[in-house]
Amino acid sequence: MKKVLFAFLFLFFAACSESELPKDIEEEDLTNSTEEEEIDQCEKSFLELDTFPTINYKTLKIEDYAQYLEIKKKYAYSDSNLWANKAFITLNRKEMRFLKIGDSIVVPDTIIPDMRAYSVYPPYYCDAKHIPKLIMVSNKYQCYAAYENGVLVRFAAANTGKERTPTYPGRYALVWRDRVRKSSLDSTWILPYTWNFHRYAGNAFHQFDMPGRAVSHSCIRQFLSDAKWLYSWGKGVEVDTNRNQIWLSGTPVVIQDMFDYDRSYGPWFDLSNNKEGRVKLSGNPMEIEEAYIPIKQIPEEIQGWIPNRKRYLVAEDTLRARGIIPEDVTLIESVNFNKRRREKKAKAEKEAKERARLDSINGVKSSTDLDLIRNNLEELEGKKPPIISQTDTTEKK
Repeated sequence: MKKVLFAFLFLFFAACSESELPKDIEEEDLTNSTEEEEIDQCEKSFLELDTFPTINYKTLKIEDYAQYLEIKKKYAYSDSNLWANKAFITLNRKEMRFLKIGDSIVVPDTIIPDMRAYSVYPPYYCDAKHIPKLIMVSNKYQCYAAYENGVLVRFAAANTGKERTPTYPGRYALVWRDRVRKSSLDSTWILPYTWNFHRYAGNAFHQFDMPGRAVSHSCIRQFLSDAKWLYSWGKGVEVDTNRNQIWLSGTPVVIQDMFDYDRSYGPWFDLSNNKEGRVKLSGNPMEIEEAYIPIKQIPEEIQGWIPNRKRYLVAEDTLRARGIIPEDVTLIESVNFNKRRREKKAKAEKEAKERARLDSINGVKSSTDLDLIRNNLEELEGKKPPIISQTDTTEKK
Protein backbone atom coordinates (compact mmCIF):
# COMPACT_ATOMS: atom_id res chain seq x y z
CA MET A 1 0.00 0.00 0.00
CA LYS A 2 2.84 2.36 0.92
CA LYS A 3 4.55 1.66 -2.41
CA VAL A 4 1.37 2.52 -4.31
CA LEU A 5 0.96 5.78 -2.33
CA PHE A 6 4.61 6.77 -2.97
CA ALA A 7 4.24 6.12 -6.68
CA PHE A 8 1.07 8.22 -6.78
CA LEU A 9 2.73 11.14 -4.97
CA PHE A 10 5.78 10.96 -7.25
CA LEU A 11 3.62 11.08 -10.38
CA PHE A 12 1.57 13.96 -8.93
CA PHE A 13 4.56 16.19 -8.18
CA ALA A 14 6.23 15.25 -11.43
CA ALA A 15 3.09 16.21 -13.32
CA CYS A 16 2.92 19.53 -11.45
CA SER A 17 6.55 20.24 -12.23
CA GLU A 18 6.15 19.45 -15.91
CA SER A 19 3.06 21.59 -16.19
CA GLU A 20 5.13 24.69 -15.45
CA LEU A 21 7.13 24.26 -18.69
CA PRO A 22 6.21 23.32 -22.24
CA LYS A 23 6.75 19.59 -22.61
CA ASP A 24 9.38 20.02 -25.32
CA ILE A 25 11.64 22.37 -23.24
CA GLU A 26 14.00 21.25 -20.49
CA GLU A 27 15.69 23.46 -17.88
CA GLU A 28 18.92 23.52 -19.87
CA ASP A 29 17.07 24.69 -22.94
CA LEU A 30 15.49 27.49 -20.88
CA THR A 31 18.95 28.75 -19.84
CA ASN A 32 20.12 28.77 -23.44
CA SER A 33 16.97 30.58 -24.47
CA THR A 34 17.62 33.34 -21.88
CA GLU A 35 21.19 33.83 -23.12
CA GLU A 36 19.98 34.03 -26.70
CA GLU A 37 17.38 36.60 -25.70
CA GLU A 38 20.10 38.72 -24.04
CA ILE A 39 22.24 38.49 -27.17
CA ASP A 40 19.28 39.43 -29.35
CA GLN A 41 18.52 42.38 -27.08
CA CYS A 42 22.14 43.50 -27.23
CA GLU A 43 22.15 43.31 -31.02
CA LYS A 44 18.88 45.23 -31.06
CA SER A 45 20.45 47.95 -28.88
CA PHE A 46 23.42 48.07 -31.23
CA LEU A 47 21.15 48.63 -34.23
CA GLU A 48 19.05 51.24 -32.42
CA LEU A 49 22.12 53.24 -31.45
CA ASP A 50 23.87 52.93 -34.82
CA THR A 51 21.87 55.81 -36.29
CA PHE A 52 24.61 57.65 -38.17
CA PRO A 53 24.49 57.43 -41.97
CA THR A 54 27.24 55.80 -43.98
CA ILE A 55 30.06 58.29 -44.49
CA ASN A 56 32.48 57.47 -47.29
CA TYR A 57 36.18 58.23 -46.98
CA LYS A 58 38.65 59.21 -49.66
CA THR A 59 42.43 59.05 -49.29
CA LEU A 60 44.47 61.54 -51.25
CA LYS A 61 48.00 62.88 -51.31
CA ILE A 62 48.84 66.58 -50.99
CA GLU A 63 50.78 66.97 -54.23
CA ASP A 64 51.76 70.63 -54.26
CA TYR A 65 51.56 73.96 -52.46
CA ALA A 66 48.29 74.97 -54.15
CA GLN A 67 46.56 71.80 -52.96
CA TYR A 68 48.10 72.25 -49.53
CA LEU A 69 46.55 75.75 -49.24
CA GLU A 70 43.21 74.44 -50.51
CA ILE A 71 43.09 71.74 -47.83
CA LYS A 72 44.18 74.15 -45.10
CA LYS A 73 41.43 76.59 -46.11
CA LYS A 74 38.70 73.98 -46.46
CA TYR A 75 39.28 72.51 -42.99
CA ALA A 76 40.56 75.59 -41.17
CA TYR A 77 39.35 76.16 -37.63
CA SER A 78 36.69 78.86 -37.26
CA ASP A 79 33.33 79.28 -35.55
CA SER A 80 31.52 78.63 -38.82
CA ASN A 81 33.76 75.69 -39.78
CA LEU A 82 34.15 74.07 -36.37
CA TRP A 83 32.84 70.60 -37.21
CA ALA A 84 34.56 70.28 -40.57
CA ASN A 85 37.83 71.05 -38.80
CA LYS A 86 37.13 68.59 -35.97
CA ALA A 87 36.08 65.80 -38.32
CA PHE A 88 39.22 66.28 -40.44
CA ILE A 89 41.72 66.32 -37.59
CA THR A 90 39.96 63.42 -35.85
CA LEU A 91 40.04 61.25 -38.99
CA ASN A 92 43.71 62.07 -39.56
CA ARG A 93 44.70 61.95 -35.87
CA LYS A 94 46.74 65.13 -36.33
CA GLU A 95 46.60 68.89 -35.90
CA MET A 96 46.39 71.08 -39.01
CA ARG A 97 49.80 72.62 -38.25
CA PHE A 98 51.46 69.25 -38.88
CA LEU A 99 50.13 69.00 -42.44
CA LYS A 100 52.75 69.24 -45.18
CA ILE A 101 53.16 68.69 -48.91
CA GLY A 102 53.53 64.99 -49.65
CA ASP A 103 51.24 63.87 -46.81
CA SER A 104 48.44 61.39 -47.40
CA ILE A 105 45.17 62.45 -45.80
CA VAL A 106 41.65 61.09 -45.23
CA VAL A 107 38.67 63.26 -46.19
CA PRO A 108 34.98 62.42 -45.52
CA ASP A 109 32.14 63.02 -47.96
CA THR A 110 29.85 64.16 -45.12
CA ILE A 111 30.41 66.41 -42.12
CA ILE A 112 28.42 65.55 -39.00
CA PRO A 113 28.71 67.57 -35.75
CA ASP A 114 29.25 64.46 -33.63
CA MET A 115 32.56 62.61 -33.76
CA ARG A 116 30.87 59.33 -32.84
CA ALA A 117 29.77 59.24 -36.48
CA TYR A 118 33.43 58.58 -37.41
CA SER A 119 34.12 56.07 -34.63
CA VAL A 120 35.96 52.80 -35.25
CA TYR A 121 34.44 51.64 -31.97
CA PRO A 122 30.86 50.27 -31.98
CA PRO A 123 28.02 52.41 -30.60
CA TYR A 124 27.21 49.76 -27.99
CA TYR A 125 29.44 47.47 -25.90
CA CYS A 126 27.19 44.63 -24.72
CA ASP A 127 29.47 43.28 -22.00
CA ALA A 128 29.98 46.74 -20.50
CA LYS A 129 26.30 47.54 -19.95
CA HIS A 130 26.70 47.32 -16.14
CA ILE A 131 29.83 49.53 -16.03
CA PRO A 132 28.97 53.20 -15.33
CA LYS A 133 32.01 54.58 -17.16
CA LEU A 134 34.70 52.93 -19.28
CA ILE A 135 37.49 54.12 -21.60
CA MET A 136 38.69 51.86 -24.42
CA VAL A 137 41.92 52.85 -26.19
CA SER A 138 43.30 51.47 -29.46
CA ASN A 139 47.03 51.82 -30.05
CA LYS A 140 46.50 50.38 -33.52
CA TYR A 141 43.90 52.96 -34.56
CA GLN A 142 45.25 55.82 -32.40
CA CYS A 143 41.94 56.68 -30.78
CA TYR A 144 39.76 56.07 -27.76
CA ALA A 145 36.08 55.58 -26.95
CA ALA A 146 34.22 56.48 -23.76
CA TYR A 147 31.22 54.35 -22.76
CA GLU A 148 28.47 54.82 -20.17
CA ASN A 149 26.70 51.57 -19.29
CA GLY A 150 27.78 50.19 -22.66
CA VAL A 151 26.65 53.20 -24.70
CA LEU A 152 29.28 55.11 -26.70
CA VAL A 153 29.28 58.74 -25.51
CA ARG A 154 32.57 60.03 -26.97
CA PHE A 155 35.01 59.13 -29.73
CA ALA A 156 38.36 60.91 -29.93
CA ALA A 157 41.71 60.78 -31.70
CA ALA A 158 44.84 59.98 -29.70
CA ASN A 159 48.59 59.75 -30.18
CA THR A 160 50.05 57.07 -27.90
CA GLY A 161 53.59 55.88 -27.08
CA LYS A 162 56.40 55.54 -29.61
CA GLU A 163 58.13 52.22 -30.25
CA ARG A 164 60.78 52.53 -27.53
CA THR A 165 58.37 53.98 -24.95
CA PRO A 166 55.08 52.31 -25.88
CA THR A 167 51.72 52.54 -24.18
CA TYR A 168 51.32 48.95 -23.06
CA PRO A 169 48.04 47.05 -23.53
CA GLY A 170 46.04 45.91 -20.53
CA ARG A 171 43.77 47.30 -17.84
CA TYR A 172 44.42 50.54 -15.96
CA ALA A 173 42.19 53.07 -14.17
CA LEU A 174 42.07 56.85 -13.78
CA VAL A 175 43.88 58.00 -10.62
CA TRP A 176 44.18 61.79 -10.27
CA ARG A 177 43.74 64.84 -12.45
CA ASP A 178 45.42 68.24 -12.79
CA ARG A 179 44.13 71.23 -14.77
CA VAL A 180 47.65 72.25 -15.88
CA ARG A 181 50.42 69.81 -15.10
CA LYS A 182 54.17 70.29 -15.35
CA SER A 183 55.75 66.93 -16.02
CA SER A 184 57.53 65.52 -12.97
CA LEU A 185 60.27 64.33 -15.34
CA ASP A 186 60.62 67.52 -17.35
CA SER A 187 59.05 70.75 -16.10
CA THR A 188 59.30 72.25 -19.60
CA TRP A 189 56.53 69.87 -20.68
CA ILE A 190 53.26 71.69 -19.92
CA LEU A 191 50.36 69.23 -19.98
CA PRO A 192 46.85 70.76 -19.83
CA TYR A 193 43.93 68.68 -18.58
CA THR A 194 45.95 65.75 -17.28
CA TRP A 195 44.30 62.52 -16.13
CA ASN A 196 46.87 60.13 -14.67
CA PHE A 197 46.03 56.45 -15.17
CA HIS A 198 49.07 54.77 -13.61
CA ARG A 199 50.33 56.11 -10.30
CA TYR A 200 53.91 54.80 -10.62
CA ALA A 201 54.68 54.83 -14.35
CA GLY A 202 53.15 58.30 -14.73
CA ASN A 203 50.98 57.37 -17.74
CA ALA A 204 48.34 60.00 -18.39
CA PHE A 205 45.81 61.39 -20.82
CA HIS A 206 46.57 65.04 -21.59
CA GLN A 207 46.59 67.66 -24.31
CA PHE A 208 49.84 67.91 -26.27
CA ASP A 209 51.21 67.99 -29.83
CA MET A 210 49.29 65.66 -32.19
CA PRO A 211 51.41 64.85 -35.28
CA GLY A 212 49.24 61.88 -36.29
CA ARG A 213 51.34 58.95 -35.07
CA ALA A 214 52.34 57.09 -31.91
CA VAL A 215 55.06 59.46 -30.67
CA SER A 216 54.65 60.00 -26.92
CA HIS A 217 56.68 58.87 -23.90
CA SER A 218 53.87 56.30 -23.19
CA CYS A 219 51.17 58.88 -22.39
CA ILE A 220 47.98 59.35 -24.42
CA ARG A 221 47.89 62.72 -26.17
CA GLN A 222 44.61 64.35 -27.17
CA PHE A 223 43.22 67.42 -28.87
CA LEU A 224 42.35 70.20 -26.44
CA SER A 225 38.55 69.87 -26.74
CA ASP A 226 38.71 66.12 -26.04
CA ALA A 227 41.11 66.59 -23.13
CA LYS A 228 38.76 69.17 -21.57
CA TRP A 229 35.79 66.83 -21.97
CA LEU A 230 37.59 63.83 -20.46
CA TYR A 231 38.89 65.97 -17.58
CA SER A 232 35.29 66.71 -16.53
CA TRP A 233 33.84 63.29 -17.34
CA GLY A 234 36.29 60.87 -15.71
CA LYS A 235 36.22 59.64 -12.12
CA GLY A 236 39.43 59.30 -10.10
CA VAL A 237 40.70 56.82 -7.53
CA GLU A 238 38.68 55.87 -4.46
CA VAL A 239 40.22 55.77 -0.98
CA ASP A 240 39.58 53.50 2.01
CA THR A 241 38.82 54.56 5.59
CA ASN A 242 42.54 55.19 6.17
CA ARG A 243 42.74 57.47 3.10
CA ASN A 244 44.78 54.89 1.20
CA GLN A 245 44.17 54.67 -2.53
CA ILE A 246 42.26 51.61 -3.73
CA TRP A 247 44.12 50.20 -6.71
CA LEU A 248 42.22 50.28 -10.05
CA SER A 249 39.16 51.89 -8.45
CA GLY A 250 38.81 54.91 -10.78
CA THR A 251 37.18 54.90 -14.21
CA PRO A 252 38.49 51.73 -15.93
CA VAL A 253 40.88 52.25 -18.86
CA VAL A 254 41.53 49.34 -21.22
CA ILE A 255 44.32 49.71 -23.78
CA GLN A 256 44.14 47.34 -26.72
CA ASP A 257 46.50 46.10 -29.42
CA MET A 258 49.71 47.79 -30.60
CA PHE A 259 50.55 50.39 -33.23
CA ASP A 260 52.32 49.12 -36.35
CA TYR A 261 55.45 51.27 -36.28
CA ASP A 262 56.61 49.94 -39.66
CA ARG A 263 53.70 51.51 -41.52
CA SER A 264 54.16 54.85 -43.20
CA TYR A 265 50.57 55.74 -42.26
CA GLY A 266 47.97 54.33 -39.89
CA PRO A 267 45.43 51.58 -40.68
CA TRP A 268 42.56 54.09 -40.49
CA PHE A 269 43.67 55.14 -43.99
CA ASP A 270 42.55 51.69 -45.19
CA LEU A 271 38.91 52.24 -44.22
CA SER A 272 36.51 53.18 -47.01
CA ASN A 273 33.68 54.30 -44.73
CA ASN A 274 32.60 54.74 -41.11
CA LYS A 275 30.90 51.34 -40.88
CA GLU A 276 33.97 49.36 -41.91
CA GLY A 277 36.68 47.83 -39.76
CA ARG A 278 35.13 48.47 -36.37
CA VAL A 279 37.07 47.30 -33.33
CA LYS A 280 35.60 44.08 -31.95
CA LEU A 281 34.53 44.30 -28.31
CA SER A 282 33.53 41.20 -26.37
CA GLY A 283 33.96 39.82 -22.89
CA ASN A 284 33.90 41.58 -19.54
CA PRO A 285 36.48 44.42 -19.67
CA MET A 286 36.91 44.21 -15.89
CA GLU A 287 38.39 40.73 -16.34
CA ILE A 288 41.13 41.94 -18.67
CA GLU A 289 44.61 41.47 -17.21
CA GLU A 290 46.27 44.44 -15.56
CA ALA A 291 48.94 45.97 -17.82
CA TYR A 292 52.57 44.87 -17.52
CA ILE A 293 55.03 47.79 -17.39
CA PRO A 294 58.83 47.19 -17.43
CA ILE A 295 60.77 48.42 -14.40
CA LYS A 296 63.05 50.58 -16.58
CA GLN A 297 60.05 52.71 -17.47
CA ILE A 298 59.34 53.48 -13.82
CA PRO A 299 61.19 56.60 -12.53
CA GLU A 300 64.44 55.58 -10.85
CA GLU A 301 63.54 57.38 -7.62
CA ILE A 302 60.63 55.02 -6.89
CA GLN A 303 61.81 51.75 -8.43
CA GLY A 304 62.95 50.46 -5.04
CA TRP A 305 59.65 50.78 -3.19
CA ILE A 306 56.81 50.31 -5.70
CA PRO A 307 54.24 47.69 -4.58
CA ASN A 308 54.36 44.32 -6.34
CA ARG A 309 57.84 45.15 -7.65
CA LYS A 310 58.39 41.63 -9.00
CA ARG A 311 55.66 42.19 -11.59
CA TYR A 312 57.58 45.17 -13.00
CA LEU A 313 60.85 43.20 -12.99
CA VAL A 314 59.41 40.38 -15.12
CA ALA A 315 57.28 42.67 -17.30
CA GLU A 316 59.75 43.19 -20.15
CA ASP A 317 60.45 39.46 -20.57
CA THR A 318 56.70 38.77 -20.43
CA LEU A 319 55.91 41.40 -23.06
CA ARG A 320 58.70 40.17 -25.34
CA ALA A 321 57.51 36.57 -25.00
CA ARG A 322 54.04 37.71 -26.06
CA GLY A 323 55.42 39.60 -29.05
CA ILE A 324 54.30 42.99 -27.75
CA ILE A 325 57.89 44.25 -27.60
CA PRO A 326 59.88 43.06 -30.66
CA GLU A 327 63.23 41.43 -29.95
CA ASP A 328 65.13 44.05 -31.99
CA VAL A 329 63.66 47.01 -30.04
CA THR A 330 65.55 48.46 -27.07
CA LEU A 331 63.33 50.29 -24.61
CA ILE A 332 64.30 53.76 -23.38
CA GLU A 333 64.69 54.07 -19.63
CA SER A 334 62.68 56.67 -17.77
CA VAL A 335 64.84 59.82 -17.56
CA ASN A 336 64.36 62.57 -14.99
CA PHE A 337 65.37 65.63 -17.01
CA ASN A 338 64.59 67.93 -14.08
CA LYS A 339 67.15 66.06 -11.98
CA ARG A 340 69.72 66.25 -14.78
CA ARG A 341 69.29 70.01 -15.01
CA ARG A 342 69.65 70.41 -11.24
CA GLU A 343 72.83 68.35 -11.27
CA LYS A 344 74.21 70.37 -14.19
CA LYS A 345 73.50 73.65 -12.39
CA ALA A 346 75.07 72.38 -9.18
CA LYS A 347 78.18 71.32 -11.10
CA ALA A 348 78.43 74.72 -12.83
CA GLU A 349 78.03 76.49 -9.49
CA LYS A 350 80.79 74.39 -7.94
CA GLU A 351 83.13 75.02 -10.90
CA ALA A 352 82.44 78.77 -10.76
CA LYS A 353 83.32 78.90 -7.06
CA GLU A 354 86.53 76.95 -7.63
CA ARG A 355 87.54 79.19 -10.54
CA ALA A 356 86.94 82.30 -8.41
CA ARG A 357 88.99 80.80 -5.58
CA LEU A 358 91.94 80.09 -7.88
CA ASP A 359 91.72 83.56 -9.42
CA SER A 360 91.88 85.05 -5.93
CA ILE A 361 94.97 82.99 -5.04
CA ASN A 362 96.71 83.95 -8.29
CA GLY A 363 95.88 87.62 -7.84
CA VAL A 364 93.73 87.75 -10.95
CA LYS A 365 91.04 90.39 -10.86
CA SER A 366 87.70 88.81 -11.59
CA SER A 367 84.04 89.02 -10.78
CA THR A 368 82.90 88.08 -7.29
CA ASP A 369 81.92 84.49 -6.57
CA LEU A 370 78.27 85.52 -6.56
CA ASP A 371 78.58 87.21 -9.96
CA LEU A 372 80.26 84.15 -11.45
CA ILE A 373 77.60 81.83 -10.08
CA ARG A 374 74.80 84.04 -11.35
CA ASN A 375 76.41 84.36 -14.78
CA ASN A 376 76.90 80.61 -15.14
CA LEU A 377 73.34 79.87 -14.11
CA GLU A 378 72.01 82.41 -16.60
CA GLU A 379 74.15 80.91 -19.36
CA LEU A 380 72.73 77.45 -18.59
CA GLU A 381 69.21 78.78 -18.75
CA GLY A 382 69.91 80.57 -22.04
CA LYS A 383 69.16 84.02 -20.63
CA LYS A 384 72.38 85.70 -21.74
CA PRO A 385 75.50 85.08 -23.85
CA PRO A 386 78.62 83.99 -21.94
CA ILE A 387 80.90 86.73 -20.61
CA ILE A 388 84.64 86.73 -21.26
CA SER A 389 86.67 87.06 -18.07
CA GLN A 390 90.01 88.88 -17.83
CA THR A 391 91.71 85.52 -17.59
CA ASP A 392 90.13 84.45 -20.90
CA THR A 393 91.20 87.75 -22.54
CA THR A 394 94.79 87.40 -21.34
CA GLU A 395 95.01 83.84 -22.66
CA LYS A 396 93.71 84.88 -26.09
CA LYS A 397 96.21 87.70 -26.30
